[in-house]
Amino acid sequence: MSQSTPQRTAAATSETREAVPLCRNIASRLQFLRRGQHDRKRVFEPLPEPSKERLNASLNDTPVDTQVLVASHTPATIEKEKTVLYLAYGSNLCNETFRGKRGIQPLSQVNVLVPTLRLTFDLPGIPYAEPCFANTALRVPDATPPVSSDDYHKDRWHKGLVGVVYEVTLSDYAHIIATEGGGSSYQDILVDCYVLPASATVPSTPSSNPFKAHTLFAPNVKDDGATRTSDRTTRPDPSYAQPSARYLKLITDGAIERELPAEYQTYLHYIRPYTITTKKQAMGKMLFLAIWGPIITLLFALSGQLQDKKGRVPKWFGTLMAMVFGGMWVSYDELFKKVFGDGERTVRNGGDDVVRGREVGGDGEKAALLEEEFRTLDAQGGRRESVVEAWTEKV
Repeated sequence: MSQSTPQRTAAATSETREAVPLCRNIASRLQFLRRGQHDRKRVFEPLPEPSKERLNASLNDTPVDTQVLVASHTPATIEKEKTVLYLAYGSNLCNETFRGKRGIQPLSQVNVLVPTLRLTFDLPGIPYAEPCFANTALRVPDATPPVSSDDYHKDRWHKGLVGVVYEVTLSDYAHIIATEGGGSSYQDILVDCYVLPASATVPSTPSSNPFKAHTLFAPNVKDDGATRTSDRTTRPDPSYAQPSARYLKLITDGAIERELPAEYQTYLHYIRPYTITTKKQAMGKMLFLAIWGPIITLLFALSGQLQDKKGRVPKWFGTLMAMVFGGMWVSYDELFKKVFGDGERTVRNGGDDVVRGREVGGDGEKAALLEEEFRTLDAQGGRRESVVEAWTEKV
């Protein structure tokens, strides 16, 4: 008995020593997630505007075959010499997203107006947490659709897409395509862009000379208004879902950083985010993330391990992610929405809670720890947003 007791004590001590690093690692991770929103933002060096020569040269550009570019191995010398003018919008306005998490190193940038496109929020995300992401669609000039009281201000801008054109290397553009879906779902198109002058308002008709910029185009709606037939997940009503407060803050932060016109910033700030207003929705969110969170976190981790230097994942893994993503939305449509309530659109609960929820700013964006884990874990790249968006595009 006296001999076995020291052995058991030694074994217990050994197990404790082995467990301590694991516990510390878990505790460190949890603390990191809790303080994530309070960490100082990185400071990014300001960028010059593209030269007039580069803007004029863009008029001779031709569309890029996205799949060929992502699969190619262009020599580094050619990559440095050739640049691409890339039109960005949504959260890519934000330095922390575009230059930080995605690791893009633009050479120059300029604010632009694109009369032929309009901003939409019709890329499906994650019910109850990130209902939708930004996208673009063709704009019909002078078309002013009726605005209902329940549109949550998403569709109230009618002057064309306001965004930023980054000048990036060919290598960085291939990386952008890879992290947006590998080129299988987006089409590279050239659009006429007009430099936005420093002004509080956006001109209805631009007076400057246009230049060409590349952008990745994947509209959910055809020109005739019909839903586009596609392998990727789409929702029945492309204008139904509301973006989360977290996602909207990335866009508004980017608009401030880019010093976009005050008129456009006002529009962005008045877009009402998805807000949970009932106890059933809150319960549904907790249960939904508890079920799908571990599965998605695992896929994020595997994605980080399987992707190559350009951010591409194997086709079979892209198919697997698409199946899981589709299954997640089926479970929401067939079960969670019916039992727990809407996970895409705010349910009015006696009064205009949506406006009050938006005005709380950063405090309204503090999420539960599980949700934060769900959002941030992308094993090596930290590019949660791009992974989820690539998911929605069925890599």
